[in-house]
Amino acid sequence: MIVEYIRYALKHHSTDSLVDAYTSAAQHLRAAPECLGYEMTVCEDEPSTCILRIEWGSSEAHMNGFRRGPNFPPFLVLIRPFIDDIVEMRHYRLTGLSWQRD
Repeated sequence: MIVEYIRYALKHHSTDSLVDAYTSAAQHLRAAPECLGYEMTVCEDEPSTCILRIEWGSSEAHMNGFRRGPNFPPFLVLIRPFIDDIVEMRHYRLTGLSWQRD
């Protein structure tokens, strides 16, 4: 599994409008077999900064499966207004170091 992090620094849009766009676009992520899960967070200290975390089966599944598949075009239409606010969009591999309290 690979985790894609997309960090937004919103300049021309509100946080609510980004969340609304992804709420609509999420149906296309859920429909894509390459997508294993996602979550969006908003920075408490700087609410115009948001991070979308998407879990993919692999980088190849994301780039060659989802991006070339039928779910990407309608997904892109919904999030396109926010593309200029992306300051980072990268794939990260898990290290195995993690913990979460139950």
